[in-house]
Amino acid sequence: MGDDSEWLKLPVDQKCEHKLWKARLSGYEEALKIFQKIKDEKSPEWSKFLGLIKKFVTDSNAVVQLKGLEAALVYVENAHVAGKTTGEVVSGVVSKVFNQPKAKAKELGIEICLMYIEIEKGEAVQEELLKGLDNKNPKIIVACIETLRKALSEFGSKIILLKPIIKVLPKLFESREKAVRDEAKLIAVEIYRWIRDALRPPLQNINSVQLKELEEEWVKLPTSAPRPTRFLRSQQELEAKLEQQQSAGGDAEGGGDDGDEVPQIDAYELLEAVEILSKLPKDFYDKIEAKKWQERKEALESVEVLIKNPKLEAGDYADLVKALKKVVGKDTNVMLVALAAKCLTGLAVGLRKKFGQYAGHVVPTILEKFKEKKPQVVQALQEAIDAIFLTTTLQNISEDVLAVMDNKNPTIKQQTSLFIARSFRHCTASTLPKSLLKPFCAALLKHINDSAPEVRDAAFEALGTALKVVGEKAVNPFLADVDKLKLDKIKECSEKVELIHGKKAGLAADKKEFKPLPGRTAASGAAGDKDTKDISAPKPGPLKKAPAAKAGGPPKKGKPAAPGGAGNTGTKNKKGLETKEIVEPELSIEVCEEKASAVLPPTCIQLLDSSNWKERLACMEEFQKAVELMDRTEMPCQALVRMLAKKPGWKETNFQVMQMKLHIVALIAQKGNFSKTSAQVVLDGLVDKIGDVKCGNNAKEAMTAIAEACMLPWTAEQVVSMAFSQKNPKNQSETLNWLSNAIKEFGFSGLNVKAFISNVKTALAATNPAVRTAAITLLGVMYLYVGPSLRMFFEDEKPALLSQIDAEFEKMQGQSPPAPTRGISKHSTSGTDEGEDGDEPDDGSNDVVDLLPRTEISDKITSELVSKIGDKNWKIRKEGLDEVAGIINDAKFIQPNIGELPTALKGRLNDSNKILVQQTLNILQQLAVAMGPNIKQHVKNLGIPIITVLGDSKNNVRAAALATVNAWAEQTGMKEWLEGEDLSEELKKENPFLRQELLGWLAEKLPTLRSTPTDLILCVPHLYSCLEDRNGDVRKKAQDALPFFMMHLGYEKMAKATGKLKPTSKDQVLAMLEKAKVNMPAKPAPPTKATSKPMGGSAPAKFQPASAPAEDCISSSTEPKPDPKKAKAPGLSSKAKSAQGKKMPSKTSLKEDEDKSGPIFIVVPNGKEQRMKDEKGLKVLKWNFTTPRDEYIEQLKTQMSSCVAKWLQDEMFHSDFQHHNKALAVMVDHLESEKEGVIGCLDLILKWLTLRFFDTNTSVLMKALEYLKLLFTLLSEEEYHLTENEASSFIPYLVVKVGEPKDVIRKDVRAILNRMCLVYPASKMFPFIMEGTKSKNSKQRAECLEELGCLVESYGMNVCQPTPGKALKEIAVHIGDRDNAVRNAALNTIVTVYNVHGDQVFKLIGNLSEKDMSMLEERIKRSAKRPSAAPIKQVEEKPQRAQNISSNANMLRKGPAEDMSSKLNQARSMSGHPEAAQMVRREFQLDLDEIENDNGTVRCEMPELVQHKLDDIFEPVLIPEPKIRAVSPHFDDMHSNTASTINFIISQVASGDINTSIQALTQCLWRMVRLLPDTINSINLDRILLDIHIFMKVFPKEKLKQCKSEFPIRTLKTLLHTLCKLKGPKILDHLTMIDNKNESELEAHLCRMMKHSMDQTGSKSDKETEKGASRIDEKSSKAKVNDFLAEIFKKIGSKENTKEGLAELYEYKKKYSDADIEPFLKNSSQFFQSYVERGLRVIEMEREGKGRISTSTGISPQMEVTCVPTPTSTVSSIGNTNGEEVGPSVYLERLKILRQRCGLDNTKQDDRPPLTSLLSKPAVPTVASSTDMLHSKLSQLRESREQHQHSDLDSNQTHSSGTVTSSSSTANIDDLKKRLERIKSSRK
Repeated sequence: MGDDSEWLKLPVDQKCEHKLWKARLSGYEEALKIFQKIKDEKSPEWSKFLGLIKKFVTDSNAVVQLKGLEAALVYVENAHVAGKTTGEVVSGVVSKVFNQPKAKAKELGIEICLMYIEIEKGEAVQEELLKGLDNKNPKIIVACIETLRKALSEFGSKIILLKPIIKVLPKLFESREKAVRDEAKLIAVEIYRWIRDALRPPLQNINSVQLKELEEEWVKLPTSAPRPTRFLRSQQELEAKLEQQQSAGGDAEGGGDDGDEVPQIDAYELLEAVEILSKLPKDFYDKIEAKKWQERKEALESVEVLIKNPKLEAGDYADLVKALKKVVGKDTNVMLVALAAKCLTGLAVGLRKKFGQYAGHVVPTILEKFKEKKPQVVQALQEAIDAIFLTTTLQNISEDVLAVMDNKNPTIKQQTSLFIARSFRHCTASTLPKSLLKPFCAALLKHINDSAPEVRDAAFEALGTALKVVGEKAVNPFLADVDKLKLDKIKECSEKVELIHGKKAGLAADKKEFKPLPGRTAASGAAGDKDTKDISAPKPGPLKKAPAAKAGGPPKKGKPAAPGGAGNTGTKNKKGLETKEIVEPELSIEVCEEKASAVLPPTCIQLLDSSNWKERLACMEEFQKAVELMDRTEMPCQALVRMLAKKPGWKETNFQVMQMKLHIVALIAQKGNFSKTSAQVVLDGLVDKIGDVKCGNNAKEAMTAIAEACMLPWTAEQVVSMAFSQKNPKNQSETLNWLSNAIKEFGFSGLNVKAFISNVKTALAATNPAVRTAAITLLGVMYLYVGPSLRMFFEDEKPALLSQIDAEFEKMQGQSPPAPTRGISKHSTSGTDEGEDGDEPDDGSNDVVDLLPRTEISDKITSELVSKIGDKNWKIRKEGLDEVAGIINDAKFIQPNIGELPTALKGRLNDSNKILVQQTLNILQQLAVAMGPNIKQHVKNLGIPIITVLGDSKNNVRAAALATVNAWAEQTGMKEWLEGEDLSEELKKENPFLRQELLGWLAEKLPTLRSTPTDLILCVPHLYSCLEDRNGDVRKKAQDALPFFMMHLGYEKMAKATGKLKPTSKDQVLAMLEKAKVNMPAKPAPPTKATSKPMGGSAPAKFQPASAPAEDCISSSTEPKPDPKKAKAPGLSSKAKSAQGKKMPSKTSLKEDEDKSGPIFIVVPNGKEQRMKDEKGLKVLKWNFTTPRDEYIEQLKTQMSSCVAKWLQDEMFHSDFQHHNKALAVMVDHLESEKEGVIGCLDLILKWLTLRFFDTNTSVLMKALEYLKLLFTLLSEEEYHLTENEASSFIPYLVVKVGEPKDVIRKDVRAILNRMCLVYPASKMFPFIMEGTKSKNSKQRAECLEELGCLVESYGMNVCQPTPGKALKEIAVHIGDRDNAVRNAALNTIVTVYNVHGDQVFKLIGNLSEKDMSMLEERIKRSAKRPSAAPIKQVEEKPQRAQNISSNANMLRKGPAEDMSSKLNQARSMSGHPEAAQMVRREFQLDLDEIENDNGTVRCEMPELVQHKLDDIFEPVLIPEPKIRAVSPHFDDMHSNTASTINFIISQVASGDINTSIQALTQCLWRMVRLLPDTINSINLDRILLDIHIFMKVFPKEKLKQCKSEFPIRTLKTLLHTLCKLKGPKILDHLTMIDNKNESELEAHLCRMMKHSMDQTGSKSDKETEKGASRIDEKSSKAKVNDFLAEIFKKIGSKENTKEGLAELYEYKKKYSDADIEPFLKNSSQFFQSYVERGLRVIEMEREGKGRISTSTGISPQMEVTCVPTPTSTVSSIGNTNGEEVGPSVYLERLKILRQRCGLDNTKQDDRPPLTSLLSKPAVPTVASSTDMLHSKLSQLRESREQHQHSDLDSNQTHSSGTVTSSSSTANIDDLKKRLERIKSSRK
């Protein structure tokens, strides 16, 4: 027994360790009592039990354990050392308590754990509890989960780290134990209560049933934010305060707390990072560049899948980002752009700050892509840019954003402003300093005056957001010039900001509420709790609280915003108080006189302009007295200075009067409210007198006074520019001297260095030495303020001058600028401003660096250079680097955009060749200096890799890297380097060199900073590991850096960060921290504000109220009209906020949405002209691309919105091709009914069709081509002429399609090209098609060459542009093409030219290789042997050419004037026709007045004509071929007015060269033919036909065919054809003057033509005939005609009257050649149809036979009729209006007839003479384009000279017939002689 009770004597601590359970129980009970008694938590008693507490909780006896737990709980609660026991005790609780069956034990265990958390040991507790979750005993797991749940519920998510718990949750849900699963569900619900949806992503993969159960539980939770119910010891005081506040009813603070509570938990932090770079498909980078969009899409989709991981592991994403950026910027498929943007969003969200280094590259691309208007693209881009913004700072991307703000595209401007607004919402007053706000406000202020309402609204929103974020005090200075309406709009937007943020910001990643602001409204001047009254209320408030800031606000920042700055400063104290900008309207002289007379003595005003100088002097004295006595408020400054300027004003000759005058100006400026308007009145005069020996000083004083009143920067700028605009060197030198002095007196603040530099440079180049000296002195003064960077502006000066400047700078070195003595309030306040903003101290010099002109070098960073830098061969890499260094050296100062250079240089930083690494570092150092502060945007992608080089093993490389890093940091400041995780990642690398260099660098830089980004804390764990590094140097450097880290982060944060260290390490580090705490330096103080407070305090108090009303009254008085408009615009836009002003223009579309019955094309007056102007003025993109980019499509969409029905536009721009087909079908249907609309929108329609050419769907393409054929047919019928704009934006894309693999498409395109010649001159088409021959597609080359051949064949050599020589040389190049088809096409084209032009071709094509030349010669020989083969083949292959001469003639009628828009034409329209003189010799110029009056005498001198032996003409001659220069290839351009045209033709006719004369005469005939449609009714047709008859008689066809030139025969055919077409069958009635019709070939020819045209037009509508002005008598109503024909067919149907009926039908058909009898035959049997046709043919043969038996040829002409079949299917749908080309069969028949006439046998093919080549040539003028031009100009003279033309026509025909042939007809020769005589006599 004794032994049993032995333990009773033992002390408590020993009892607790006793092996007897009773002893232990007693010990625990006593310990519990002791613990409860100890009042002092730091009592030494606690330490005795330090090692026992674990035993308390792990006792093996359950009863004893319960008591132990109670004691342990009290110990933990009260002992200050309890924290040391956390790990072991909690571990004991988990393993030995949570498995106990007794509920009480478990409860106590949980309580102990919670108590440890309360005493700040939460992390250790949580760690042990999470370990417990791996225990095999489910009871322990359940208890651990329950403990964690309770801890979270009581302490909240700030204390309990959720990430590790969430990580194990899915595993718990998979447990086999139901209890574990149930407990997991409970904790999941608790976690959800704290972090809401952030919990969803980690749990997305658990069992769906469990997830559903969870969802149900989550829904039941209250929506209010949870609040902790239990606090840590350190927080308990705060809790007490909070309770007091709540009891007092102030819930606001709590609200603030909630706001802070939620953002702490971020879903992102709870997730595991996933590595995705290695998972990219191997062929990703190839696929993303693939030509097929489907492949690119696959590549992007593979990325899209990977970026769905919400958290991505850091890595080198540069290549991936680059590829995505390229897709966003350049891909034409908008779907892929959106997808790429989505991928970028995913990367930004997944990487967060780690993505920051790529932000700079991507931001400009995304912003520029906002020109896309497709909502899904815009949305994707918005999401991307918002996500990217969160990875970086506004400061970093500000340069890029501001650059885009100047873009012309309104959508880009709008979206950029909206992005800025959204970005501002994430800023606070500290992250949006004035230095950043200033450029943004300036850019946004431009936007609020934009013409586009959506741009204005977006700018208002952005400014409103800025106002809300930083408060009125900070923003107001920038809004000095904004009128009241706009200011109200900005304030209105500001009030809505919170609401917008709540609803629209929509960034899941960023849940920051906009709560901190209301707490600070008093200081910031922003509205409080949406109470509008607060806006005005705080104005006086902030003045008292922050006088310095307020004082600095308006003068400093207002200066750039207001036209000439704000602030009016004086030397006296009273003046200082009243600093304000005085704005004053310009007053008329009458008003000034009135105002002046009110304050000046009347005698004074009268004597102002007295001729006696003494009187003027007396007047000045009175004036001075009056001014000295005047009160400031009553002084009318402008009126007074205008009186002084009144005659003689500044021209005053008496120096005394002048001195007085200048003195008075100074007085007025000092004493009155002197405005810039007043200053403008006097400054000119002052500058004029500054060089005056006697008055100069007074002038300077006056200037100084004005500088004080209106601020030096403005005054100086005005004065200097005035001085240099005059030539007086004395004035210039004195002005510069005054400025040097003024700068010393006023200080340098606000002066625009750039503005003075140009004038200083002018002064330095002056011949007068005084001016040069003054300029150098001024530079010396400026050097004091600006520093060495000033020299950069003058490095290009001559060495001698530069040495003088350097000498001046040396003098100034070491001197500090003097303190300003004038305008102090301004300068002091600006100083405080900077201090307050917390800007870097070197802000001033940065400003100057910003003024330097910077060069754009991105265009020099070519892909070749980049690939050089990355080459395998180190020598080539070195070459590349040398080139880069050269580029930077040459440029000196560069813009931040350096293309792909950063990526290239980054690669070289880890080059295996260390010399190249060093060279790269030198380049980067150079780059930092050249780019200046803008280099900061490259810190993440280039700066951090330089830091990596600090880990290099070579000492010299490390030194170079350190120098480079320092050079960069000098330009950027440290903020960019310390932001993000990049620096901590570098420090994490266990490279001793890197660690010691980096820590040394940080130790050097950190002490100089006033503040650091919060990310610095990320470096601390690595700093601690450096403190224990194996390398002594690293440990030393880490210890040196420790105090500087602590200086910025504070001891507490750094001590807390030791929590994760091992216990041994932790103690060591804590000891070092204690030591560092003692050595911790103080942060550097901000710049001093001593002088600013007394001066600045009250100055602005009057600034605000005074300037506001002044501005109001001015705007209302001077601009009464604009105001209502301004009021309207914001009103509209605010109402239409939801629509963002986009749908404003298309009001009409509302109806069209409901029904589609309205017109599809809306005629907008001058719409097309406006679009052309916009394109010319580069307001919109020029329609020129290889593949259509999205911006083009969007632009077209915008342009169409006003003139195309909305429903149709939706179809046209739908992503599905079937909708395009629908749109085309609708357009075809409306083509006829909406001609005007189609022509009005033609440019847009053609542009849209070019987009369809890029579609891959054949059905759309076919449909588009079908529509084009119809469209051009319509245009030619409407005699429309395509404009240059329409042609250039359509033809090149049509030409591309001629190379399509599908035959059908190629044929269609060729058909369209043919039709286009009717609405656009062939000579202008030629260059477009020639361009097509340069294609890589061989089919396209071949087809284009073939088309060129056809153009030459149809229109002669003059279509060849720019000259036939150049054109043929280009064509000849293709003879050597690899592709056979191309070679053939080129050869055929040149053969065609040869046929037209003969051997001249060989000269034109230049030197060909022997092989090519032999091929050509061979082809020419073959074509000579088989002349008919090629043309016939051509006719089969190609759609026929519509050679409608009359439509060609009228081609230009409706073409707008702009078509001839060359500079030449503009000159012409201004100065009559001067160019005629250049083109035509004087002798051949016409006196048009003389011709119009037609006195019969011509008084122009003619040159000596060559005497020809006319007898030679009797000899048979072959008509010479026309020379190449017969008609200038530039005929269009030269002869666009009547005079020059006629001069030109006359010069050709009067040419000594007979060939030229013939060609010129023939052209005259062509011209007459072209005019026939207009003159047909007024000319003597009988006479013309007689002349033609005589011509045909003298020159039968056989003779004409022997001529080399086909000019005569073509001219004849064309003339006859045109007459037939215009007169129809009636032409045969005009043969009255021909004696023997039967002998005439003419009648037969006309009959044949009539038959032709009947056959052709019978199958067509009669539009062509209508247009040809010869609508035959079909105007008799159709009803009558039908009745008549029905009657005839009745007769044919009856047996008795068959023959009579057929005869009548024949007569009818003959009379109405194009009558349509098809409807009557259609329903009859085949037998009846053939019977009718046969009957008609018999009658025709009978009748024609009788008339023609005795013709001179002796060949029966019915052959000609009967052999010609009706047109076959080979005839193209184009139809032919001249009846020449119909089909090959027609030509064969004709050929047979001609051969018979010539007595040749039809069976022998080989002997056939080369006639078909002549016959098959379409009859069209050689100079189609020239005749177009001639027509438009000659038409003006038409009325006055109709008769003249007729006689010309007659005589010209006779003339041509005389000259052109070898005939013995003396009549024609006589005629020619007479003409030549007439020309000679007129010359005399």
